[in-house]
Amino acid sequence: MKNPAIKERIKQVVDGLTRADLQDRVKVRRLVRTASSVLGERLSGAQEEQIVQFVIDQRIDPRNTLHLLRLWGMFR
Repeated sequence: MKNPAIKERIKQVVDGLTRADLQDRVKVRRLVRTASSVLGERLSGAQEEQIVQFVIDQRIDPRNTLHLLRLWGMFR
């Protein structure tokens, strides 16, 4: 996400997310589809399902700094 325009669009998509939102399969699927379209990535149904399952399994709380640091460590 080195492109500032894409980074801002993704920030707008995830702004205001709660822990409950990230545990709701329908909302997570919508977020994955939106993010993939912003990034210009085509995902197969299996890839989309794997990402959704990963997000739900992580039990991410976007308001918890430790959760965000753990995610940053996974993907840096």
